[in-house]
Amino acid sequence: MSILKYILLLITLLEAKHLHKESYYQNIFCAKVGGVTEYVLPDKTRVDCLTDEYAIEVDFASKWAESIGQSLYYAKMTNRKPAVYLILESPSDERFLKRLNKVAGEKIRVYTE
Repeated sequence: MSILKYILLLITLLEAKHLHKESYYQNIFCAKVGGVTEYVLPDKTRVDCLTDEYAIEVDFASKWAESIGQSLYYAKMTNRKPAVYLILESPSDERFLKRLNKVAGEKIRVYTE
């Protein structure tokens, strides 16, 4: 098997562990809050959902720590407040939400569904 086929297989297997791709949740949530999806910043990074008030990072629960840094950066770059939409796909994901809330406190708005 070529290395490219192996990498593509690995990526497919990693994505298969989720019910949907991140963009599925991102598009539904961002439309619900009236935001702009994939807002491109001058450095070519993308805010998952930008509203008049918030720069929102959308991530799966296991990436809770990474989502904090991204939301803080996007907020700084857009002069908005930081927010995270954490995707919880199973009851065991609650532990990640607890961690995020413990660290974020009142500084970062946290959304879940």
